Amino acid sequence: MIGSVQRALRLLEAVGSHSEGAPAKQLAREAGLPLPTAYHLLRTLTHEGYLRREGGVFILGDAVGRLAGVGLQQKRRTMILDSLAHFRETVGAPVYFAVYREGEIEVVGVSDTPTGPACEEWAAFRETGHAHAIGQCLLGQLDEKARKDHYARHPVQPVTPYTLSDVHALEQKIGTLGKMQPVTEREEYSLGTVCAAIPITAGDTAATMAISLPLHLAGRLPYALERLRSEVGALLSSLSFSISI
Repeated sequence: MIGSVQRALRLLEAVGSHSEGAPAKQLAREAGLPLPTAYHLLRTLTHEGYLRREGGVFILGDAVGRLAGVGLQQKRRTMILDSLAHFRETVGAPVYFAVYREGEIEVVGVSDTPTGPACEEWAAFRETGHAHAIGQCLLGQLDEKARKDHYARHPVQPVTPYTLSDVHALEQKIGTLGKMQPVTEREEYSLGTVCAAIPITAGDTAATMAISLPLHLAGRLPYALERLRSEVGALLSSLSFSISI
């Protein structure tokens, strides 16, 4: 079975070296395979969408592009998670990275430790954006029309006794902050937890990085937030921080 995979990969490499495709006999020769074996593998690869046969020649199929896309996605995700782990070690607190994509809040990655666990998502983050720093920071980067659309789909309602009680109160909080200012909240989403988020410049996409701490460590939040801001600034100045994952 491993030999068959190796032979199939050699055929794919041979096809990939010809932008306009190549016939089976040429591909068999270049891959060092007997012609019957090459025919069998070419048919299989074509059936699975990794190759297409057009005008007597074989060219790469759509499945190869999807496979490459998955690899690129994984590479970007690994890069983000590695960065989050670095930030976590630097600030000494769980770190979150989230974006506002297609009208919804999406937490892309979280980095924490057993001794410093992330805030438990006991109520769906995407539906309670009005109650946590991540959501408030993302909403603050949207225009008024986009925020109204979000509130219509995810109504502002109490999550804890400390949650902002209505849209007016939330809009007032967001309005007092500059578009690129950090957001903090105290037990608005989870009792016993404080959280802070900073906006991230990522093209046209609203993005944020955030930290959380237990309530008894709330005094550390301003220091940890400032460390996060400085570290993120250094990263963004030297690295294209892709969020297309």
